[in-house]
Amino acid sequence: MGIRENARFVCPACTRSIAVTDTMRDALVENGCVVCGADVKLEAFDVAETA
Repeated sequence: MGIRENARFVCPACTRSIAVTDTMRDALVENGCVVCGADVKLEAFDVAETA
């Protein structure tokens, strides 16, 4: 069983978009965007729809 990505992150500064897990989301909020270093808030995440 693989890791399930359950949200999409869109950086408000560089507009990079990536699918993320809960752990990745928490790390982005704590450390900032991995591409440009901008601060990240929870509003930058859209919850993925599950089928």
